[in-house]
Amino acid sequence: MKLDRKEILKALESISIAGEGKNMVESGAVKNVITFGNEVVVDLLLSTPAMHIKKRAEDDIKKLIHEQFSADVDVKVNIKVEAPEKNEIKGKSIPGISNIIAVASGKGGVGKSTVTANLAVTLAKMGFKVGVLDADIYGPSMPIMFDVENEKPISIEVDGKSKMKPVESYEIKLLSIGFFTSPSQAVIWRGPMAAKALNQMIFDAAWGELDFMLIDLPPGTGDIHLSIMQSLPITGAVVVSTPQVVALADAKKGVAMFMSDAINVPVLGIVENMAYFTPEELPDNKYYIFGQEGAKNLAEDLQVPFLGEVPLVQSIREAGDYGRPAALQTASPLEKVFEEIARNVVREVVNRNDTLPATEAIKITTMAGCAAVKKN
Repeated sequence: MKLDRKEILKALESISIAGEGKNMVESGAVKNVITFGNEVVVDLLLSTPAMHIKKRAEDDIKKLIHEQFSADVDVKVNIKVEAPEKNEIKGKSIPGISNIIAVASGKGGVGKSTVTANLAVTLAKMGFKVGVLDADIYGPSMPIMFDVENEKPISIEVDGKSKMKPVESYEIKLLSIGFFTSPSQAVIWRGPMAAKALNQMIFDAAWGELDFMLIDLPPGTGDIHLSIMQSLPITGAVVVSTPQVVALADAKKGVAMFMSDAINVPVLGIVENMAYFTPEELPDNKYYIFGQEGAKNLAEDLQVPFLGEVPLVQSIREAGDYGRPAALQTASPLEKVFEEIARNVVREVVNRNDTLPATEAIKITTMAGCAAVKKN
């Protein structure tokens, strides 16, 4: 069939760029449409470098042309990004730290801290320099998982200034509010107090040279998350979920938070925890107690990478309780599970750093902070 440029432009008026009210032709995002026989080339100009917005725009254009004209049309979308100048305050980076990864979950109880701890030790085994900031102010668990709950950070002098020296365990540098409170003491703080404590652990600590800092965020999408992302330029986020519908609904909100225009932090991917249960006596059997591949399907729906699945294994829980993350078990299936996830995270970080500019810390411009974000 003969492709008509004007008809294609007319069709493109039915779709818009994510986060924009006008259609992509009216907004000026479509700069040119060229047809060569059975080939269509669409040149797009976007104002945001967010990977998920670029991917969605490309997919929407291809789907539209294939549905309205022919499935045999060869569609090519060229995307150029010209981000407008922003008079925003950039977050203070921490000298010596190359990548900051936020590990989040939409709800509690999905094993976010366990995944963080095992990801950290796996990255360290791969030769990276790793630090963990336990930002779960109201339920810090990293001191237990790294068997250092009785340790206290000491003060050292760096360039004439007094700094906290992170506690080290299994070659991981670690700071947590749990080091400064007794195990039986409840942390009853309002948001500003929690934010101040986090800022001290971030900027008043001698982290040294790190390839990765993992930040174990509290569950949900609230004040602590905003405080962290106001303070630091986050490289990317990893979202942890279990396969059941209730957890997936909250995980979707967690992904939406990072993808929102106000936050705009790249989502490196989703990890499915407690994916299936395999009895020790039946190693070839898999029982999908919480549902099958729910987080994997969610990753596909949201067009973010799927980083891997962690089985429901008793030794993972025991290892965390004993203060020795399960990924340290050499030549075991669990070691391979976390190695695959760690490799996928590193791959996504490299890809993100190659294709996107550095993330800026967000600036909250209203007393209300960020409003509810809806993602289709």
